[in-house]
Amino acid sequence: MNSPEFRLDARLDKDTHFLLDAPLCRIGLMDDTRFPWLILVPRVPNVREWPDLSTEYQLQLQAEINAAARALQSAFPHGEKLNIAALGNVVPQLHIHVILRHAGDAAWPAPVWNAGVRELYSDASAAPVIQSLLQYLDFSHE
Repeated sequence: MNSPEFRLDARLDKDTHFLLDAPLCRIGLMDDTRFPWLILVPRVPNVREWPDLSTEYQLQLQAEINAAARALQSAFPHGEKLNIAALGNVVPQLHIHVILRHAGDAAWPAPVWNAGVRELYSDASAAPVIQSLLQYLDFSHE
């Protein structure tokens, strides 16, 4: 499903640590240690909105969102609430935020956007989080 014309928006590339290329999406870990947060970007060129995807791609995207959500819940068992959103007000390229929240996190119960100052991962601190998530990212159910 990967298109040679696909280009990841530079802001999404800068703000995430690469996890893997799923069948449809590039999946990255948001560079903010305060929240278990994945960003899924369909590797389809020039897509801004969910309805811009074919029905087949929409179904695959939903399956990958579900897999990402399950991985977050497995890797971070203290999570209480999943937030799943596709806003695109700042970065127009279609991307889906999958965030596992819990009471007492840095923004609870408000949205994570503009909640304080991001706490960036170092490469060393991101590596075990990435390895844990990769252990749980399973697309065989989809």
